Amino acid sequence: MVDDLDMKINLVIRGDDHINNTPRQINLYRALGAEPPEFAHVPMILGDDGQRLSKRHGAVGVMAWREQGYLPDAMINYLARLGWSHGDQEVFSRADLIELFQIEDVNRKASRFDTEKLKWLNQHYMREGDKDQAVKELAWHMERAELNPAAGPDLSDLLTVQAERFETLVELVDQSRAFYADFESFDPAAAKKHLRPVAAEPLKLLAQKLEEVEDWTPSSLQACLHSTAEELGIGFGKIGMPLRVALMGHGQSPAIDQTLWLMGRERSGARIEQALAWIAERAANA
Repeated sequence: MVDDLDMKINLVIRGDDHINNTPRQINLYRALGAEPPEFAHVPMILGDDGQRLSKRHGAVGVMAWREQGYLPDAMINYLARLGWSHGDQEVFSRADLIELFQIEDVNRKASRFDTEKLKWLNQHYMREGDKDQAVKELAWHMERAELNPAAGPDLSDLLTVQAERFETLVELVDQSRAFYADFESFDPAAAKKHLRPVAAEPLKLLAQKLEEVEDWTPSSLQACLHSTAEELGIGFGKIGMPLRVALMGHGQSPAIDQTLWLMGRERSGARIEQALAWIAERAANA
């Protein structure tokens, strides 16, 4: 109370768990001959389980949320929207919040922290938010994952391709490791299913055609893939899945033309050769 007087605070906003303190503090202000400030008490925030949010719910510090892969703008948007609304609008810039926020619009009932909604917002900002901020945060996560951003595609390109597929930067980095570092072995299940002897011919022909591609862009690479399939008279999947496993080491990746584009000419060629060697060894051991 003395601190508030000293700093000339005219509005106190706090959780409704402090409401029983307010009458005592008002009396203390008046006893000191001071005019009490206005008091606003907002409902508490509940965890996903409906219980009062506390340390046992996990990340409660700002840095903990950063470490889990959430962007600053996503957190600000979500926290401001938690217990407050402006019509049906869900996405707010900081400028929007400054212009639109009114304490009278805060909900009277406790709000529940919805992690799934936070993830949805985070993915929105990964796709459509401040690109420079997202790339800066992505670089921070790459460093934490012991990956060198200079050893692979530009982070802006990576974000453009991968942001549609993941909800946090941690997930994005984890599933993009193959673009920046070599892997020692293929996923056993994916290799057994897709790196079969029958895949050797399509991969060899594709490797030859990729060397002739002058403009290393998704559209040119897509055309190269289709021409390879047409020349061999096979379905696109007979090339796409073996190539995906060859490039990534497993069966999960963006669209195959984008995967090739991000992987780059030199690394793509080396990965295909690695897969062909694995197929040859498999055939020899059969």
